[in-house]
Amino acid sequence: MDVSKRQVIEATCRRVVENLKKNNMEACYLPSVSAVPEQVASWLHEGDTVAVGGSMTLAESGVMSLLKSGKYRFLDRYAPGLTPEETRRIFIESFAADAYLCSANAITLNGELYNVDGNSNRVAAICYGPASVIVVAGYNKIVKDLDEAVQRVKRMAAPANAVRLGCKPPCASLGSCAGLNGGMTAGCNEDSRICCNYLVSARQREKGRIKVILVGRELGY
Repeated sequence: MDVSKRQVIEATCRRVVENLKKNNMEACYLPSVSAVPEQVASWLHEGDTVAVGGSMTLAESGVMSLLKSGKYRFLDRYAPGLTPEETRRIFIESFAADAYLCSANAITLNGELYNVDGNSNRVAAICYGPASVIVVAGYNKIVKDLDEAVQRVKRMAAPANAVRLGCKPPCASLGSCAGLNGGMTAGCNEDSRICCNYLVSARQREKGRIKVILVGRELGY
């Protein structure tokens, strides 16, 4: 990456990290994705029960490999052969995990996390339940404010995730949300809609429960 561009990215990430800290979240900036698993491991203990939300970022950053290393009791929602009921039980058990790992759909310059879910097990776990929530996000998730966060989901995160999950709401074929010009919750009326519940995580009451790793490269959608 061009040195000048990297310096701008790093400065922006460090600004966001400081604002996340002001919002009572623990946060750090890592210039290289290779350092992510080690940072995640520093926030875990061997034998911890760990769970994950759906995330391309966790796979791309090596976190999924860490969680499957045998050092932790991993509630693996992706284990082959799971029935829908078994998957649902994993989601429920995840609320009592020692650590829950996920990414964010967007992170504002003011240090707010923005997430939109269909099943909503992820936004539920971010809000309450797991003792620790670890968020890994590439710099591409940084947006100016919540208005831009809403647009980011409608233009990129929702359509890309719909394709990845094999869902067929209009955004999967249109390339953007059917409610692009509407408000936060404007969208399609399809049963396959993946945008059902909306979560803004601002200043936290429990200091350090949410931990954020910002990475100086693009990760996920």
